[in-house]
Amino acid sequence: MTTPTAQLSQAGVSIWLDDLSRELIETGNLAAFITNRNVVGVTTNPTIFAGALTNGKYYAAQIAELAAAGVEAADAVFSITTDDVRAGCDILRPVYDASGHVDGRVSIEVSPDLAHSTEETVAQAKALAATVDRDNALIKIPATLAGIPAIEECIAAGISVNVTLIFSLQRYREVIDAYLSGLRRAQAAGIDISGIHSVASFFVSRVDTELDARLDAIGGDAAEALKSKAGLANARLAYELFEQSFATDEAKALLDAGANLQRPLWASTGVKNPDLPDTLYVTELVAPGVVNTMPEKTLEATFDHGVITGDTITPNYAGSHAVLAELAALGVSIDDVTQKLEDEGVAKFIVSWHEMLATVTSALEGARA
Repeated sequence: MTTPTAQLSQAGVSIWLDDLSRELIETGNLAAFITNRNVVGVTTNPTIFAGALTNGKYYAAQIAELAAAGVEAADAVFSITTDDVRAGCDILRPVYDASGHVDGRVSIEVSPDLAHSTEETVAQAKALAATVDRDNALIKIPATLAGIPAIEECIAAGISVNVTLIFSLQRYREVIDAYLSGLRRAQAAGIDISGIHSVASFFVSRVDTELDARLDAIGGDAAEALKSKAGLANARLAYELFEQSFATDEAKALLDAGANLQRPLWASTGVKNPDLPDTLYVTELVAPGVVNTMPEKTLEATFDHGVITGDTITPNYAGSHAVLAELAALGVSIDDVTQKLEDEGVAKFIVSWHEMLATVTSALEGARA
């Protein structure tokens, strides 16, 4: 019998682990996830690294070296995180080669402090790409207003990008446009566009958390009936937009010239509401050519009891449009919701980033004492 994670892979979903740490690398647990859970990629973010760095023993030797060299916290974080990502890339290199360079990817994010500065985001993205120095690395850039032109600039420079913190369909349109524009510029500059890859990370569960609170405040049967439906509807319509956008003459010309699809990636797939099935944002978002990045808890739940029934996205376009229309009829602005979530997402990552800096500052001071 095949496992649910194997069935998910066979259905065209690339399973990425939403976690990375020195512990995962050194204990062999990351390699085991690849072998036993069909994991073919890894994503990180400031919150994940902040959590990893609280486990001091796996970083103690490097912290001691950095302290002795007089390195400050921000540079130490850069060194530590790029080392982890480089090691992750090396572990996933066989997957990268076997998948024709589609999977086997590890993502590392620019500092969230730069989320509203295009130029600084581009500069750090280039520094991260050069320092990690692995073909299978992806540089994460948030889909803020300042992030959109940064994404185009990085793609134009031949840097593979994971676009993160996408909540709205309108912002997703802008992300796709930035990717295609960047590819055209790279092509014009003589860069081999077949080597440029990108995923667009569309956040799911946070949409339901925010909207369900608003629906509770509205009350009534109509509002109750819409609870926990918007996250899936929004993501499914993102896939519809993906299909439409890469079927245009402009996109097809680039694809014919060797460009890669910018795959949709489902992020924030851990279920926040305990009344919902713990595999909801996995089993209900299955379609060919998508990535689902899961925290370990969601991955294990999927492996244990996920029921994979094939494509659960494209047959549900009409129902997804209906959900958004019904929300609008109740006076719920999806645009307001998604903008709030984008702002909160950046703010939460900034908090995590500074927690990580504080942890490393303390560790460096301790090592110097």
